Amino acid sequence: MTPAEIATWASNKLVAPLDIDCVITLMLKILDGKCKMSDADQLVASQLYDAVGQRPVHRLDAASCHALIAESRRHCDENLKMRIYEQRLLAETMLSRPVMKAFKARLREAGILYHDSADRSTAA
Repeated sequence: MTPAEIATWASNKLVAPLDIDCVITLMLKILDGKCKMSDADQLVASQLYDAVGQRPVHRLDAASCHALIAESRRHCDENLKMRIYEQRLLAETMLSRPVMKAFKARLREAGILYHDSADRSTAA
């Protein structure tokens, strides 16, 4: 899918606040280096975040998450890496592992994520 197609799909399909929590959490995992998805799927996840990440969330502190994500895209030092790590852990405690796994499965079923990852059963 092209970036435009991904953005259109996300705009139409990722409408629930819990979906946005999942998109943000996935982005934090990517930035923290804990995401087990392929580089290509990580790029797609970043495009999803860009398309819908600013929508209302369910449980996360969106302002804090967005600030960290924006700052890390400009530069990332050890202090920022630690803050991202802490925010990722907090996000993962707010969203259960089954919720994240179901979210990623939904993305795969829709053809949004499709590249091989190191371990799809645990990648979230």
